[in-house]
Amino acid sequence: MIDVPTGWESRGKPAALFRRFEFDRYGQTRDFLDALAALSESSGVHPQNINFGSKYVNITLDAQEPTLTGAANPVLAEQINGLYTSAARQ
Repeated sequence: MIDVPTGWESRGKPAALFRRFEFDRYGQTRDFLDALAALSESSGVHPQNINFGSKYVNITLDAQEPTLTGAANPVLAEQINGLYTSAARQ
């Protein structure tokens, strides 16, 4: 089984990764979503679900394999964690 990245939780079967990101201001949320869109376009890997409000973003990454959290998910989750760190500092 693949380790679940920091801040993420494994849900369901097949396993999916889920995380809620909280922000202090809408501008941080918008910057994060813009960076996430750019990352998804450049990597060709897109989250299964993105749900957001003015100060939060929920992201679900679906499993690539039917019975495991797919190998691309933890890598993408770590990249998204990096985007969050950058956006939250602004």
